[in-house]
Amino acid sequence: MKKSIVDMHDQVLSQTIANIRHRLSDKYAKGEIDAFVRIIFRQLMRYEPVDILLHKDSVLSGFIVGKIDKVVDELLKNRPIQYIFGQTYFCGHTFKVDESTLIPRPETEELVDWIVDDNKKTDLRVLDCGTGSGCIAVSLALALKFAVVDAIDISDGALSVARSNAEALKADVAFAKRDILTLSGDACRYDIIVSNPPYIADSERKAMEPNVLDYEPATALFVPDADPLRFYRAIARYGLGALRQNGRLYFEINSRFSAEMRQMLEAMGYVDVEVRPDISRRPRFVRAVKGGDRW
Repeated sequence: MKKSIVDMHDQVLSQTIANIRHRLSDKYAKGEIDAFVRIIFRQLMRYEPVDILLHKDSVLSGFIVGKIDKVVDELLKNRPIQYIFGQTYFCGHTFKVDESTLIPRPETEELVDWIVDDNKKTDLRVLDCGTGSGCIAVSLALALKFAVVDAIDISDGALSVARSNAEALKADVAFAKRDILTLSGDACRYDIIVSNPPYIADSERKAMEPNVLDYEPATALFVPDADPLRFYRAIARYGLGALRQNGRLYFEINSRFSAEMRQMLEAMGYVDVEVRPDISRRPRFVRAVKGGDRW
């Protein structure tokens, strides 16, 4: 008997994609599946979308088909694709992520862009509170001219990931284990303090997707309904001493509490408080200036 040109475990690329779409169609929207396909082929075969189109009739080995099937199996268990491959893209760079860190969101790139556009001086001193994967701290270290960047987190696992990202991207960031809620000292040390801390109220859990609830660290996501601004309050209070005159706070926030955030910061003496929407037009970011002459 002649051996088939295509081994029974091999598969034409277009059929593999059709199988991916079929297996995931009951769980994910078409746009999400399209994104998964792009990521799977970029990670496993270094194919960009144009390569997928050009090679749609090529034959994939049984080994590659098996690896793709395992990725789909994990997606069907709600595991985020960023954790499956152990990395994600943020501000033009590849960052390692695992279950000890949140997956960086595109909205947070907007926060980094605002800070970079806002601060053209050199030799700025920056603190990232609750650094997680280090995506904000590392991106700012690479984008701001001659900045000195510090980053803190309470999680040993997150700090390990953040350090490896800084090393891989050759970013000069000093990491330390500190608790946001007990920050003190560091008088007039920083020009910029930035944070994307836990801000989802416990009551919002029921609206969260399973891939977030089941895999991303809850301690980096949720705050009590009775005190949703607890981390912002602690950082802002610390900033009153730690920021230099005219230093700036930058926060990513829960859009539900933008008015309360503005009120709190103004009551603490911060000036020029600005709430800015994200790409979805939800109030998502806040900037506040420590009192004094404006920059």
